[in-house]
Amino acid sequence: MNRSLLYIASALLCFSTSALSSTLDDFRGQSGTINIAGGTAHIPVMVGAAKNIMNANPGVNITVTGGGSGVGVQKVGEGLVDIGNTGRALKQSEIDKYGLVTFPFAIDGVAVVVNQTNSVKALSRAQLSDIFAGNITNWQQVGGPDAAISLYVREDGSGTREVFEEKALTPGTTLAGANVVNSNGAMKTAITQDKNAIGYVGIGHLDQALNGVSIDGMTPSQQSAADGSYKITRLLYMNTKGQPVGLTKTFIDYIYSPDGTTIIEKSGYLPTGKQ
Repeated sequence: MNRSLLYIASALLCFSTSALSSTLDDFRGQSGTINIAGGTAHIPVMVGAAKNIMNANPGVNITVTGGGSGVGVQKVGEGLVDIGNTGRALKQSEIDKYGLVTFPFAIDGVAVVVNQTNSVKALSRAQLSDIFAGNITNWQQVGGPDAAISLYVREDGSGTREVFEEKALTPGTTLAGANVVNSNGAMKTAITQDKNAIGYVGIGHLDQALNGVSIDGMTPSQQSAADGSYKITRLLYMNTKGQPVGLTKTFIDYIYSPDGTTIIEKSGYLPTGKQ
């Protein structure tokens, strides 16, 4: 077992021997601040939990910001936040540099998306790779309208981008010039406003404003991600510098609680539960 997996196992073991069914009552009588930053896919879950907690106990203040997985690692590693979220597993170099402990809590799929007016509903992995490499530049080449393709990608350090490049594209694909956006929400806005666009979002952000494109016959949905038929998936992680204590630990416990499970599901993700 590599060291990153040992950190995960250690973190889960720590929680398996603690009170796993954290409730809002656990925050009563406590006060202080929890600062959270990083992966944008996590924001609906973090904000949902934060609202419940602060409504139950106004003495606890929780801030949630995005910035992407790279920002989450950097900020928690440098002690600027209490929890740094990532949409990918920690790199061994990050664990070694900062002494991070990681907590996977949900499964998310990464969906290729186009504007809802686009008639293209399915692509092969090879076609998708050629599109993002700049070898296919017109939608007509893949059965769509006679229009130039607009490429959208996430910023460097994005967990969503890393999963897309590793699992949706063929190995060795070199990306062509593309418009860069800095969150799932910004990607969604860009695709809905550009009828010739193609990009990708976490499956939890799919709705009728976007068309999810099937890749090699795999249709993006929470159900297909859950049953394993959709392979472009990832885990969502909370990360702390060393083992969490105090309010931070209570917050992470709450994410794993029945309340947290409900929040995760309502946000469009699949809870991992305790492993």
